[in-house]
Amino acid sequence: MYHFFVEPHQIGAEEIRIEGADVNHIRNVLRMKPGEEILISSREGGDYFCRVEELEPEYVSAKILEEWENKELPARIHLFQGLPKGDKMELIIQKAVELGVSRIVPLAMEHSVVRYDGEKAAKKCQRWQKIAESAAKQSKRDIIPQIAEVSAIDKLMAECDCTTKIIAYECEDRQGLKQVLQSNLNTDSILIIIGPEGGISDAEIESFTNAGAEACVLGSNILRASTAGPVALSLLARALGRFI
Repeated sequence: MYHFFVEPHQIGAEEIRIEGADVNHIRNVLRMKPGEEILISSREGGDYFCRVEELEPEYVSAKILEEWENKELPARIHLFQGLPKGDKMELIIQKAVELGVSRIVPLAMEHSVVRYDGEKAAKKCQRWQKIAESAAKQSKRDIIPQIAEVSAIDKLMAECDCTTKIIAYECEDRQGLKQVLQSNLNTDSILIIIGPEGGISDAEIESFTNAGAEACVLGSNILRASTAGPVALSLLARALGRFI
């Protein structure tokens, strides 16, 4: 079943109006006809099982047949990901969206090898957002997670209002993620911080902990930068009751 996202104002009591680029995709690429069934999600949450009614040049209208239960995690998860090398960020975003992340912030960290700024950073962010939207549609998410601009640490931590903040840190004397979560399962928002290939510096750890973040390990093995985020999100989703 094809899946589309709309703004809340496009959703009526009995009908949803699809506008913008999706109209051309529905009419001229998918060549859909009245009577076909589709899934429509509000960008602010909410799923609707619908039937296509009208296909006009400027819009497609769909009748709401049923409103489906919210599938999102009970806590909003924010992933602060240290910039990895090459195209690894694309895979991280794809898997993180599939696993239920709400927002991803690419972090320019002390040990990051790659650096993005200006026009290059803007183009990367646009591409990453498209990957997030595609992954959200494929995995039938209720929302399209936001991909923020490439950012520095200090400002972000000062502005972050997540009630639970966690740093994945490969230090043997730290407690595991499971132990940290046991006392935080009723939280409504979780921040997970993952470093780049070179790891997180001592100064960055101090900055994170001073902002209220708690360091923990994800397991006995050292994970790649592109693996740690999806693993942490899988553990979080399971702890929040969404995975067996």
